[in-house]
Formats: sequence, structure tokens, C-alpha cells
Amino acid sequence: MTTLKINIGEAGYGKKVVLKDVSLAIEEGDIVALIGPNGAGKSTLLKVIMGLIKPTQGSVRLGNKEVTHCAPEENVRAGMLFVPQGNRVFTELTVRENLEIGGYLLANAELLKRIGDVLSLFPDLQSRLKQIAGQLSGGEKQQLALARALMLKPSVLLMDEPSLGLSPKLVTKALETIAEINKRDRTTIVIVEQKVNEVLKIATRVCGMKMGTILVDSQPELFSTPDQFKKIFL
Repeated sequence: MTTLKINIGEAGYGKKVVLKDVSLAIEEGDIVALIGPNGAGKSTLLKVIMGLIKPTQGSVRLGNKEVTHCAPEENVRAGMLFVPQGNRVFTELTVRENLEIGGYLLANAELLKRIGDVLSLFPDLQSRLKQIAGQLSGGEKQQLALARALMLKPSVLLMDEPSLGLSPKLVTKALETIAEINKRDRTTIVIVEQKVNEVLKIATRVCGMKMGTILVDSQPELFSTPDQFKKIFL
């Protein structure tokens, strides 16, 4: 079982400290939702885990391997992938070319198999393989960004606000697909999400962050009371 262990004393941007004393152990197959107000450090925590930001104090371990100071591409090879907010796709390339870039480490036969696998999760993209990605709708771009991330079948998927810019109907669909990925492949998912009520439906754990630290780490059911939300958001 691959456990993701985060023990961050301090991390941030230059002299600006954003995270302080963050300790979290995430078991294989968990869906951990990071919630909290803007500026709480949620996105920064994802970037530290991925290796995009190096902590000034602390460590990140994936299973038995310390990945604190590994380059992001090394962490990709180790099984971690990051889906940033904003429907980021290669807009001048086709849908198929975007998927091929996502599977750049795969041999040709495996690449074709993985394209088929991800299209089974995102059937809307099947008829758009030759379409330029920049012509897709916002929801379709979000699907493509997630599909591309899944090409290497990551063991840990880090997601920053996948619902950003989506209609309520598409938010529900996106989160249902994330839950399906978790169930089908036992993918560990750490997700930053502002649509709290929606993400609570799929999360197995919820971590409430405020001012760079984790105030609450509990089961989703415990967030059924207003007091828990007041503690984090007020």
C-alpha cells in the first residue's frame, strides 16, 4: 500500500511563508478534499507535494521514497500527476495529440490502449479526437486536461479546482467522473475545491485549511454541522 506522507515545517514563495506545520498522511485509495478560504495555502500544498515548490523545512514521502526535492518530472515517473486549475490544454494541438503528450513515456501499443481507456471515461471526447483543443468548450477542455493526466495511470492525482468555470451540471459530472476514477483504479486523489457541498459527496476525508495550516482533518459526515465550517471559513 502506497502512503503519501506530508510533513511540512515551512513552505512558500521566497520570504513569504504560506504553509506552516502541515502534517498529513494519505492512504492509497483516499479522496482527500482540501477546503478553506482563499489564501489558506491549499494550492500551495498541492505544488509542494508535486515538487513545484520546495519546502524550506519538512519532507514529502511517496511510499518508501522521499520525493521532497525531486523534480516534478521525477515525481511523474514515480506515479504522481498534477492537474492545475484553468482547463489547461495545448490549444493549438488536436485532442488526440494532447492525449499522446500525456502518454509520452509509453510505448506505442500501450499508448493506444491508454487512449482507449481514458476515452471510456470521457466518451464526449471520442468524436473530437481530430478537433483542435482550443475549439472545445470549457467543460470539454476540463475533460481533456483530466484525460491527459490519466494517460500514465497515476497512483496519486493532485487536482486544483476542477470545477472552476463549469456550470452546476458539469460540476456534478466532473466530480462523479473523479469518483469513478478513484473506484476503478484505486487512484489516490487530493483535490482542492471551492464547491464544498459537491466535493463532500465524493470525499473520504476532508481537511479544512486556514492561514497555512490544517485546522480540521475528519470524515465528510462531520461537516454536516455549521460549526465546522465556521471554524474554517470565519
